[in-house]
Amino acid sequence: MTLTDFLVQQRWFGSKAREVAHCDILEEVPLRDGVRATFVESVFSAGTHETYQLIRRDGEEHDALLEHAGLLLDLVREGADIEHGDSVIRFRRLQGLDLGRGRPEPRPIGVEQSNSSVVFGSELILKVFRRVEPGINPDLEISRFLTEHGFEHIPGLAGWYEIEGRNLDATLGLLQRFIGGARDGWELALEELNTDPAAFLERVGRLGEVIGRMHAVLGSDSGDPAFAPEEPSVESLGLLTATIDEEIERIFLDLADRPEAAEIAGRGEEVRDLLRMLTQVASGGRVIRHHGDLHLGQTLYADGDWLVLDFEGEPARSLAERRRKRSPLRDVAGMLRSFAYAVSASELQHGSPAPQDWEPRAREAFLEGYFTTVDPSLLPHGRSATEQLLSIFELEKAVYELRYELNNRPDWVKIPVTGILRLLEGRAETGS
Repeated sequence: MTLTDFLVQQRWFGSKAREVAHCDILEEVPLRDGVRATFVESVFSAGTHETYQLIRRDGEEHDALLEHAGLLLDLVREGADIEHGDSVIRFRRLQGLDLGRGRPEPRPIGVEQSNSSVVFGSELILKVFRRVEPGINPDLEISRFLTEHGFEHIPGLAGWYEIEGRNLDATLGLLQRFIGGARDGWELALEELNTDPAAFLERVGRLGEVIGRMHAVLGSDSGDPAFAPEEPSVESLGLLTATIDEEIERIFLDLADRPEAAEIAGRGEEVRDLLRMLTQVASGGRVIRHHGDLHLGQTLYADGDWLVLDFEGEPARSLAERRRKRSPLRDVAGMLRSFAYAVSASELQHGSPAPQDWEPRAREAFLEGYFTTVDPSLLPHGRSATEQLLSIFELEKAVYELRYELNNRPDWVKIPVTGILRLLEGRAETGS
């Protein structure tokens, strides 16, 4: 099997729909004990390229991360610097955290997506970024900030490794505390919607409190330029709404031929009017670093409380976009849309319709918890202005969902359609 064939068959290869012209080894850095970090450049027919990380042993052609993950753990413990040519791979640990001794038997966890994760015993988990992008990964940047600022509702950062050189300058992986026995927030919601819908509602207010506290911490350090809250510019809101407006126009052109979207077909101009109306009244608050891809699947429930995971942001966006400061309400909108998805998924996947009032009650409980803990200076002045800006982000999310579901899951199109209809109906109720 060629290197190209191997790469495109991996679940974590992110561009399966694109034609790969060839794959080349960009750089190899010997680590220790005959193990090397290999960086493969995948070149596409259009002339663009992506870089992927493999961990291989001398004389072997394909990835063997699981077999050699223990070596990476050792190197993080040591704080090693490994130089090779113009490059250096730095392994770092946060001081004061116990990384244990020996090499616990590594095991894979879950289904690989864009990254690969390996668990050591019951204490640590190593996340290896397969696609390597220039610059610091937001997952490292935000996890480190939250850990160092005492935010306990994440798997605490223990260490990381990164490369700096002429060809590459990027984050390669994170070592974090492993949360044993935790439940995935999305799976927990679906299970309890199927068995005891009220049970999950009892937890949602606390989830809102955790997210509000997370945003308060992320906006708490005015001395760190990467995290200091900033006043949003008029241009930033204009750029956001222009982008959504273009997306609305593009998507609604094709809805006439899609029966699953019949309820909103022909209403594109109405949706664009809603966006313009919201933009005119939405202002204020501050922009901060935020999660960027927040939904129930990015949470864990353990020991009666919530944790938040995976601060990489939306994988389809560039790293620079994912590091951009935005209103914290963008995260809030993502979670509210996740409640809508849970309601529909309960019926689509389990044949168990949710109670009619479950979503509005989940939204209300989450928002009540959120507003009790978030720093109010991060939000627009007054609840009405906050709700208007939140609606813009919900509309952005629903339009994105509509495009995705039309292309990938036509049976799920009704979820974003319902969300867009709710926003339109809310406008009608207020007489706007």
